[in-house]
Amino acid sequence: MTDKGTLTTASDDPVAAKWQVVREMDEKLIDKALVEAAYATPELRALFPLVSHGSLQFSRCTRFPWSQDLPSIFPLLGERFRVWGLHGSAGSGREQAGEADTAEEAVRLVAAHLPAGCGPAVDGTADVLEPLS
Repeated sequence: MTDKGTLTTASDDPVAAKWQVVREMDEKLIDKALVEAAYATPELRALFPLVSHGSLQFSRCTRFPWSQDLPSIFPLLGERFRVWGLHGSAGSGREQAGEADTAEEAVRLVAAHLPAGCGPAVDGTADVLEPLS
């Protein structure tokens, strides 16, 4: 529900619509436990999810070009994960935030490395975003 009391559907909200698509993806494309752990985390659920080569990435905007300035989760062998923190313009810098043995641990690492004021995602491109401090 919106603050005016009307029901908001996923089709009205690009973030919710994209989360629905990601949650329905085949397990060959993305780890289902990872997606559900991220979706269960309000700070991440407010961001625009992206899937690429098994990784789960997040954007502060809903349209390309994505913000590329938030931590991402990449799969490792043996059901482990690596979290990369991105910083700088267009993700120009990378630093490993850590490795995790479970999807839940990986999601906690991402949430702990989110910059202040990074969400919720805005409907637009990265060009409309204020730089993160």
